[in-house]
Amino acid sequence: MSTAERGAYGTRNYSDTVALRVTDPALIPTQRGPEPEEAAPAPARKPGRDRYLDLLRALALVRVVVYHNFSWTWLPIVFPSMGVMFALAGSLMVRSLNRPALSVIRGRLRRLLPPMWLFGAVVVPLMLWQGWRPDAAHHPDWWWADLAYWVLPFSEPPFGATLHTFGGHLPSSWAEQICVPLWYLRAYLWYVLLSPLLLKAMRKLPWVTLLVPLVLAFVVNSGLVDQSGRLMEAATDFTTFGSCWLLGMAHQEGLLRRIPQYIVPSVAPLVLMFGLWWLLRSPVDNPRIGHDLEAVPVAQAIWSFGAVLLLLHLSPSWEQWPKPLERFNGVISLLNSRAVTVYLWHSFALVLTEPLIDPLWNNSFLYDHAQWLLASQWTPLALAVPLICLAILLFGWIEDVAAKRSPRLFPYPGRSKGGRRRGR
Repeated sequence: MSTAERGAYGTRNYSDTVALRVTDPALIPTQRGPEPEEAAPAPARKPGRDRYLDLLRALALVRVVVYHNFSWTWLPIVFPSMGVMFALAGSLMVRSLNRPALSVIRGRLRRLLPPMWLFGAVVVPLMLWQGWRPDAAHHPDWWWADLAYWVLPFSEPPFGATLHTFGGHLPSSWAEQICVPLWYLRAYLWYVLLSPLLLKAMRKLPWVTLLVPLVLAFVVNSGLVDQSGRLMEAATDFTTFGSCWLLGMAHQEGLLRRIPQYIVPSVAPLVLMFGLWWLLRSPVDNPRIGHDLEAVPVAQAIWSFGAVLLLLHLSPSWEQWPKPLERFNGVISLLNSRAVTVYLWHSFALVLTEPLIDPLWNNSFLYDHAQWLLASQWTPLALAVPLICLAILLFGWIEDVAAKRSPRLFPYPGRSKGGRRRGR
């Protein structure tokens, strides 16, 4: 799978800072004679959203959707979305781990799992309806037990690789295409469970801990290790994106800010060049599309590490949008509020564009004058966008319920009295 895009990926937690003031007059000592007033300390301000991180998350989601529509192999090189999403999730995890670890893990799972359960409640019955049954890879007595991965995705939830096609309206691989994003939830779950240990290791041996996943990526993909089986799926995810998750944790801990300013811009390009070299020297699975970063785990791990290192090094802390970006506040806020929904359902939307486009070929006017439009790869994307918005309306409310907020159908920020949009 490429992705994938849906987290994702969770909703962000922000801790409140409370300013304590002495308000009881009996506790204020009286003084004889006039004394110069001592400046009262400013009350601590409630931290707002970091708009730079919101921008990165929104760009990552858009890139995932575009990549799954066009399959442009250069897109993961321009912007490695999955590494960025894991880094942002790692950063947010550290913000929460000042509380007891078990409560933090429970809170993260509460935000992650209900959107997946709702997704499974739609997809699993559709697969069963279209002929999904035990296959040669599963013992009939245990096949149903694999459905437990739709409840807790310790491994990738099972799906039908080849199914009936709803009367020929969908390709036989429709379920496989729809379930592409599920690997991300599997990886996210393991990172959340391991985060308390990862944070302790990073605080004790920061640079060693940051590099361990990269070293393991070389070992796992050396050909000396059997990569078959569900355990190795999780191991491959960890070694490919573990350093990105740890970079997010290091960023939140302030570790990256302690590096001299010239180090990261000097080292990161060398890391990127090494990742690109590893990609170009790797065998090509499909000569038609050429080298694909997402098909070479070691190259993806190196490239994502270098790119995320640069992006977090820049890391301007935007409590307010810069002027050129203010106009995009609405869509960026919406994508951040519904990140898991967009990530999970975008592949479903792309698959549904096929039965919408195919009948148009039977229209004589469109066939004679607009074949270029029907054959264009931009047409499915144009149809998928309103379908994704429909998914936000139908299923996005589950993210509010999971976060213990009042459900909202379409959390597009309104305008404040001053005329500027209010971010959420």
